[in-house]
Amino acid sequence: MMDIIDSHHHIWRQADLKWLQGPMQPRIFGDYESVRRDYLIEEYLADIASSNVRKSVYVQANWPTDQFEDEVRWVQDQANRSGWPHGIVGYADVTVPDVRPQLDRLQPYPAMRGIRQQFHWHENPLYRFASTAAMAEDPVVQANIRKLADYGWSFDLQLFAGQMKGAVNLAKACPDVTFILQHAGMPEDLSEEGWASWRDGMEALARMPNVTSKLSGFGTFVHRVDKDLIKRIIFETVDMFGPDRCMFGSNFPIEKIWSSYQALVEAHVWAAADLGEDVMHEIFYATAARVYQL
Repeated sequence: MMDIIDSHHHIWRQADLKWLQGPMQPRIFGDYESVRRDYLIEEYLADIASSNVRKSVYVQANWPTDQFEDEVRWVQDQANRSGWPHGIVGYADVTVPDVRPQLDRLQPYPAMRGIRQQFHWHENPLYRFASTAAMAEDPVVQANIRKLADYGWSFDLQLFAGQMKGAVNLAKACPDVTFILQHAGMPEDLSEEGWASWRDGMEALARMPNVTSKLSGFGTFVHRVDKDLIKRIIFETVDMFGPDRCMFGSNFPIEKIWSSYQALVEAHVWAAADLGEDVMHEIFYATAARVYQL
């Protein structure tokens, strides 16, 4: 079995995350009662044990925003103790006048590799996270993200198809920053019209050389491992971006709501098998190693 880097997963303590406390709320990934608890690095390591995962990247999990450094400190402590994860994508608020004081607080943590602030907005309130659809086009946001280049960090970009052309302007405004599109642009409308809209936006982003894509989170809206859906998204995304700008991520433990880790990996490997070993090495290992500097 080939070596794998998991470019997108979380660990957490329930007590740190307000969204995991109190009554369950409607969310895009459905009923999450099974993960409304601690999910520590030891459980993640048990989940990946049979899947040949060699390295991993932690992505911020929406701690209270004023605790952004506490989150990175805690994850770094887990990495120091267990050896995992190997990279951290933390949070900073890029809507403030100057993000650098936040970035300066995160710079001492050696596993830091990038920042994520979720920009996804949708007409369906259930799918909405950001306050406005046009965050990527905000000049203040663009100026702040441009500063990530001074730290050698990337930006994990999360938005829907209708926001992608606006995000092209963000990529143009920050040519020295690598953008990592979350979950291949989160295709949520699987109608032919929805696919066409997604493909149109993806093609526009793919023309930007500083944008890469994660092959992750494909169960988010269907709440299952759908091998045919995974194959379609992988084939179309790799065709647009090229294998050297695509990387596998598990999105665990969210995908654990409906799948084991082994079953998830096996579905992705099956879906990509016809692309050949060289392409699979890129999307399952080499791209993440290069982009996240692992």
